[in-house]
Amino acid sequence: MTPLEGIFLARPDSVGAGIPLAVKDLFDTAGLVTTYGSILFAEHVPTSTAKAVRRLEAAGYVDVGKTNLHEFAYGTTSENPHFGTVPNPLAAGRLAGGSSGGSAAALAAGLADAALGTDSGGSIRIPAACCGVVGFKPSYGLVPLEGCFPLAPSFDHAGPMARDVAGCTRMMEALAPRLAPEELELEDVEIGVAWTELADPQVRARVEAAAELFPRRRRLDVRLPEHFDAAFSREVADVHRELFLEHADSYGDNVRQKIERCLEVTDAEYERATAQRERYRERLTEAAAQVDLVLTPTLVCVAPPAPSDELALRDGLIRLTFPFNATGWPAAALPCGPAEDGLPASVQLAAPPGDDARVLATAAALERSLSRA
Repeated sequence: MTPLEGIFLARPDSVGAGIPLAVKDLFDTAGLVTTYGSILFAEHVPTSTAKAVRRLEAAGYVDVGKTNLHEFAYGTTSENPHFGTVPNPLAAGRLAGGSSGGSAAALAAGLADAALGTDSGGSIRIPAACCGVVGFKPSYGLVPLEGCFPLAPSFDHAGPMARDVAGCTRMMEALAPRLAPEELELEDVEIGVAWTELADPQVRARVEAAAELFPRRRRLDVRLPEHFDAAFSREVADVHRELFLEHADSYGDNVRQKIERCLEVTDAEYERATAQRERYRERLTEAAAQVDLVLTPTLVCVAPPAPSDELALRDGLIRLTFPFNATGWPAAALPCGPAEDGLPASVQLAAPPGDDARVLATAAALERSLSRA
């Protein structure tokens, strides 16, 4: 196996002129195999193309390949039992992250200049952090998901990945045409810093150094969410219920175990979790009301070793990303310097729904300042 095998699952016979785009193999592409990361769809060739992909193609992007992912996008490591593990081009033997691991790896390997991913609990930002690239999860509902296989619909987002913030911003201008780009400097915004104490020492140091570049900053006391996993799980169960009951043996062990747990969620558990999710949304909004953006680590660690026990890693990897899926806040992840084992740390910027342009503009300003630091 060459270092770059496992990144693409299908590639077009010919590629026209345009900006090379890697498309997560969760999005339908007319005439090109689309597996959703599952052996059940190994020969599935859609007749239409997902709306987000069409928007990018209309803006001059050209699909150079469908990228590998965690099976059905339900995982954080992109170790796919059917199609192989996505390699991390930065470091052999390290995870690329998931579930949009192939999209991040294609960027890090120089195989594409832009990539399209999805994010239900961190699936754009986790691989962006692991592979040292930039990922942006827009506000919930801003980028269309028609033609994309769902995971947990009220948590699902589609968004851009690139090697710099400008690349993500250009993609967002195509993906969400009503978005009006902004230009900001770090002194134009006040940030609230949270959750850095949860990160490994060198990751924490890099993220806090990035925070110190903002002239106006304060610590925020923002609690992490608790007790509403059942809301996510019920949605996954509803997506897979019929398919899983008929084809459970065709699911990989990792995803099969998770879906079996999802199917056990009761109506009462789901209702309690939904109510707790809404309370958390209110608490997060209240805690961040006095600042423009929230700054946190993207991950508490650098890219973990592969192979892994994803079930053991999962809660830790989504710990700081999942809150912004639960609330629908836009969130950007960008590298902020070497940490443990020389691998990149990643800083996350988030703001209330609708503040996508501000998050991207602040991320761009931070990226500029980090390049000078």
